[in-house]
Amino acid sequence: MEPLAKNQTWIEVDLPRQIRVSTGSAIVLGLLEGRLSAEPTTAYLMTYKAGKCTANCGFCPQARNSRSKVELLSRVSWPIFPTSIVLKKLGTTERDKIRRVCIQALNYPNVFEHLTALVTAIRHHTEVPISVSCQPLNSENMRRLAEAGAERIGIALDAANEKLFSEVKGEKANGPYTWENQLKQLSEAVKVFGRGKVSTHIIIGLGETENDAVSLIQRCVDMYVSPALFAFTPIRGTALEKKPQPFVESYRRTQLARYLIVNGRSRSEYMRFDDLGCLTDYGVEKETLAWIVEAGTPFLTSGCPNCNRPFYNEKPSGPIYNYPRKIRQEEIAEIKQQLGLKPNL
Repeated sequence: MEPLAKNQTWIEVDLPRQIRVSTGSAIVLGLLEGRLSAEPTTAYLMTYKAGKCTANCGFCPQARNSRSKVELLSRVSWPIFPTSIVLKKLGTTERDKIRRVCIQALNYPNVFEHLTALVTAIRHHTEVPISVSCQPLNSENMRRLAEAGAERIGIALDAANEKLFSEVKGEKANGPYTWENQLKQLSEAVKVFGRGKVSTHIIIGLGETENDAVSLIQRCVDMYVSPALFAFTPIRGTALEKKPQPFVESYRRTQLARYLIVNGRSRSEYMRFDDLGCLTDYGVEKETLAWIVEAGTPFLTSGCPNCNRPFYNEKPSGPIYNYPRKIRQEEIAEIKQQLGLKPNL
């Protein structure tokens, strides 16, 4: 546990009295009782405010015009707990149980003050790395978050191209965000936090092509931003509640392309797509592709280190888009089928 730095501002009045905790995280921290088929290795927290977010993202239960239950984010329930109790639990939970803390931030006027106070307080209680996922901040506020103890920052793009962004997060959705500013703030964040310490979310299934997604993944990697993939999840009460989830076959191809790009084994311009924008060639030799698929790593949850987000996008009964634990051999065989690969490849 690190002591507070002398030049670090922690105004106790800025620390929110309540905070939301994902149900899985709450069980691991001992705040709730329950059994989990896969335990989260990150403690997922979300800033609390009465009412909804001031943004209006079409897929989000927390959106300003959403009719969804107020405790939801994606398909996960986030009950409210006193912040002081959550901080104590973070300080006493074994390090091998919780290896990271991730704070999800709603958009509201004083959210930055809450975030800075939360990061400072968490750092005072535990040494585990802290990620903050929030709306774009200016460079000065990013620096203050880093000085408070945030190791990484995430600024979500969500949509894979500018047109979709406007429709689900920006002007056409009556939201406050713009594509240009989101990309600009990601670039600024890299200057503050460093290469590989900034992430973004890309939701697959909003209407993009695989070519769109892969091109954006490459753009992010070239910016030294880590792209994490989410599968679109329709939630009752949101603007996109009637939109289906993506085909798992398409999601698998995009996961594999992401892995190859992030790990420097291929680039988007080496890959090939058909007339519908679907991946047909990954730009690597078949033997290399075979052992990468066999290892299963591309199909695990992507994001910050030790982020596994169990069943954030899916029911435990499946289909599983992002595996939160080691993939079993029979699941690898199923993934090969989804990718259209021969069982012995």
